[in-house]
Amino acid sequence: GVFHVATPMDFESKDPENEVIKPTINGLLDILKACQKAKTVRKLVFTSSAGTVNVEEHQKPVYDESNWSDVEFCRSVKMTGWMYFVSKTLAEQAAWKYAKENNIDFITIIPTLVIGPFLMPSMPPSLITGLSPILRNESHYGIIKQGQYVHLDDLCLSHIYLYEHPKAEGRYICSSHDATIHELVKMLREKYPEYNIPTKFKGIDDNLEPVHFSSKKLREIGFEFKYSLEDMFVGAVDACRAKGLIPIPAEKTEAAEESNLVDVKVGS
Repeated sequence: GVFHVATPMDFESKDPENEVIKPTINGLLDILKACQKAKTVRKLVFTSSAGTVNVEEHQKPVYDESNWSDVEFCRSVKMTGWMYFVSKTLAEQAAWKYAKENNIDFITIIPTLVIGPFLMPSMPPSLITGLSPILRNESHYGIIKQGQYVHLDDLCLSHIYLYEHPKAEGRYICSSHDATIHELVKMLREKYPEYNIPTKFKGIDDNLEPVHFSSKKLREIGFEFKYSLEDMFVGAVDACRAKGLIPIPAEKTEAAEESNLVDVKVGS
C-alpha cells in the first residue's frame, strides 16, 4: 500500500499557481500513475483536508463527505490559505477521476485542523493557525472562528485503520471536536492564564454557533477517537515550549526552578 500524506503548504507564496496548486495536483496524479504502473499496490490512502469540504461563502451547520469547497469563491476572495484550499480540492477531485477511470483502490481521509505534539524543529502550519490566539496571529483567527480539530495521533491511527479495513472506500472525515474561537479561547485561558489570551476578536460575532464536521462514516466502520480537545492543545503547547517556539513566562520558569530546589532539599 501507499500513503500520500504530504503537500505544499506555503501561505506566503508569491506564485501560488506554480508553487502550490499545480505541484499538488501533478504530484498526486504522478503517484496514482506510478501505483498503476507498479501493478503491486493494493490500496492508496491520501491525506486530504477539511479545506476541500467547507470553504464557501455561507457556512452550513453540518458537513459530511458529500460536500466540496467552492474553488471559485476561494480564488475571488483570496482569504488566508486560499491557495491551499484550492490545491487540495482540485487535487482530490482529479485523483478521484483518475482512480475511477483506472480501477484504483483509492481512499481519502479528510482531517480537520491537526493539533498535538510534533517532531519537526519548527512549528507546523496547523499549529500556527490553531495556536494563533496565543501567538496573536490575527490573520488566522478567521480560520478557527468556527473550528474543527483532531489529535495528530488519532489521525495517524485512522490512516492505518482504513488501510487495513477490507470494506473501507471513498472519503472519510476525521474530526473529533468542534469549537468556536470563543470556546477554544475559554479553554486556553483556563489552562494558560499567563499568556493573556484575548477574548474579543474584530469582526467575529460573540454568539457564533459551531460548525460540525461529521465523522459518522468513520465511526460506523469501527474507528474510535482517543483524545480530548484539551489533550491536543496541551500536547501542542508543551512541544512548542520544549522547542523554544513559545516563550515560557518568567513567573512559570521561576516557579519551576523553585520546585526543583525544593525537590533537591527534600531528597538530600
